[in-house]
Amino acid sequence: MQHLEVNITIPIPKDSVLIKKVELEELKKVELTGVYWNMRDLENRTKRKSEWLKEHVLFPSRFRKVLDSELGGFVFYPKSKGQTWVFQASKMAIFLDKHFQQIFSD
Repeated sequence: MQHLEVNITIPIPKDSVLIKKVELEELKKVELTGVYWNMRDLENRTKRKSEWLKEHVLFPSRFRKVLDSELGGFVFYPKSKGQTWVFQASKMAIFLDKHFQQIFSD
């Protein structure tokens, strides 16, 4: 069997960098570490209105028992008018990806 060895050069623009996929995933994780979202941030991220998010993600008991910070989760549920929703961004992003099918199967 014969082998052909070829050297080619692929130019990479000065404003770009080549990294491994694993490194990219790590950078994405770090991007949300220590970041907190409010409801508007979650709406922007998911492209869904707060009413939809409450009905399909935040209030169904199967999700709330995982999400609610009083139960060890990463979402602060407002207890009175004037308090705001707080979401631990990194964990909420993972939760949404992990439960995509369950969220949209209603």
